[in-house]
Amino acid sequence: MNAEAAGQRWNADDYASNARFVADLAAPLLDWLAPRAGERVLDLGCGDGALTEKIAAAGTQVLGADASPELIVAARARGLDANVVDGQALAFESEFDAVFSNAALHWMKRDPDAVIAGIYRALKPGGRFIAEFGAAGNCESVRRAVHAALSRRDIDPAKFDPWYFPAESDYRQRLEAAGFKVTRMECFQRPTPLPGDIRGWLRTFGQSFFAALPADARQPLLEEIRRTLEPTQCRDGVWTVDYVRLRFSAIK
Repeated sequence: MNAEAAGQRWNADDYASNARFVADLAAPLLDWLAPRAGERVLDLGCGDGALTEKIAAAGTQVLGADASPELIVAARARGLDANVVDGQALAFESEFDAVFSNAALHWMKRDPDAVIAGIYRALKPGGRFIAEFGAAGNCESVRRAVHAALSRRDIDPAKFDPWYFPAESDYRQRLEAAGFKVTRMECFQRPTPLPGDIRGWLRTFGQSFFAALPADARQPLLEEIRRTLEPTQCRDGVWTVDYVRLRFSAIK
């Protein structure tokens, strides 16, 4: 099951309003990539192209790839080369000097090993894989509240949970099993203030969970989750989500 199959859809305007922090917080990851003029780079899970645009500004030949047709339209509106691509079925062969991915690998839940293998094939020998995504414990407070609310409705939340948040040791083993040499890996907590209410975050990132219910039952579920989270995740009107990130560099 991937995010699209589970009911996750992306709206470029909602993404810009509720998820712009995803790209804004990625400056350190771009430093790890250190794109160079003339390189060919694949931005896997490019979203609306905000980071792809910055990679291209370094003089690289960058290809944006995302599973969402709506976000690819937004990326192309920036003048970028971007295509709808299933990250779990990459068809590239030794084409890229680097593969970059920010906040996308945790959406590729169906077969993470296929994702890694496809990236390995896509890279030229010596090519680098630079990425950051959700690690074990990411968004745990929100996830726990959503799971509990669905369980109270006799719905198995695991069937609608679109996220893959591995432990650091697990993902390192997967990379090395595929042939990568991991040169650097960090797992860290990053409590993240939201630009608005938790409901906007849930509408943007948690659609798969709400697909479990008929349309008229979704708003009550959203309000129930908000009430559960407000005492711990909202301070002085500012909502915060307990992000945990895994950032790494690996070489083919």
